[in-house]
Amino acid sequence: MKFRTLLLLLVLIAAAAAGWAWQRYHAFADAPMAGAHDDASLIVVRGDNLAKLLPKLRTQGIVTGDRLLWQVLARETGASGRIQTGEYALSAATTPRALLLAMRDGKVVRRNFTIVDGWNMRDLRAALGKVPLLRQTLAGMDDAALMEALGQKGQSPEGRFLPETYAWTRGDSDLDILKRAYAAMDQALDAAWAGRVENLPLKNRVDALILASIIEKETGVGDERPRIAGVFVRRLQTGMRLQTDPTVIYGMGSSYAGNLRRVDLDTDTPYNTYTRDGLPPTPIAMPGKAALWAAVHPAPGDALYFVAVGDGSGRHVFTHSYAEHSAAVRDYIQRNRERLQGASDKAAPK
Repeated sequence: MKFRTLLLLLVLIAAAAAGWAWQRYHAFADAPMAGAHDDASLIVVRGDNLAKLLPKLRTQGIVTGDRLLWQVLARETGASGRIQTGEYALSAATTPRALLLAMRDGKVVRRNFTIVDGWNMRDLRAALGKVPLLRQTLAGMDDAALMEALGQKGQSPEGRFLPETYAWTRGDSDLDILKRAYAAMDQALDAAWAGRVENLPLKNRVDALILASIIEKETGVGDERPRIAGVFVRRLQTGMRLQTDPTVIYGMGSSYAGNLRRVDLDTDTPYNTYTRDGLPPTPIAMPGKAALWAAVHPAPGDALYFVAVGDGSGRHVFTHSYAEHSAAVRDYIQRNRERLQGASDKAAPK
């Protein structure tokens, strides 16, 4: 009788201990990690295993769980021996189970970098240089070296990177982003050129890219892009010079101070389409897909000129004759003067 009582007591104690251990294990596995805080991360490098990662967690103030609990959970989740390198997000809500599953599946932190429509190469380099944690390699490269690193020796980088948002992870470099952006532009340009309309005055897809870059800089109004493309295409077909300010500004480089003067329009550079026939030698900016499409799908019509409306909308007035264009320019000057005067009156002290 005594033996049975003792045995029952031992069974009850073992069951209670097992229940306590089970509760403790799940309280560890599925509760937010003590000491974790938002916007933190864990870096896993080649050769790291659970034994090496636990001290990294401790240095960040995460005290949840002993080594045995982590090892048991790693086996349960299938993460043991399968932890992948990379950067993993930590937050106040992260549980040990969630962290191990993320490391098992390689769900690393992904950041985004956006190339903006109309940026030129100087803008793109400057923006890449300001991205925290992105490995910087371009500082010592000129444009020629950059393109050689991309496997495109002798090619200008201008216009060659598609404006899109690109995901990157810790360890990636600025050149890695440019490789993806170059491939994306190459694909987009191929698609646009393959779907072009007939009888364009463009020799090849590079001409289309150059024209698209000018369209991109001329307007941010989506429905105007094909109309502006139509103006430039008709000018090229009839032998008229493009006479587009953005190419002049690009050719001036750092000497452009924000105000385009008559002397600038008269000063010859390879990019001055007031003094030179045809397209400039390279693109002047990174055109988006809409500008690429417009360049090879110009709107029909007879307009040969356009000028800004001058009302702050960004829209343009399109005209066929020079006389009509001159009248539109006078209207623009008057409207712009009135708009600036109105702004000055509002700012004046009462």
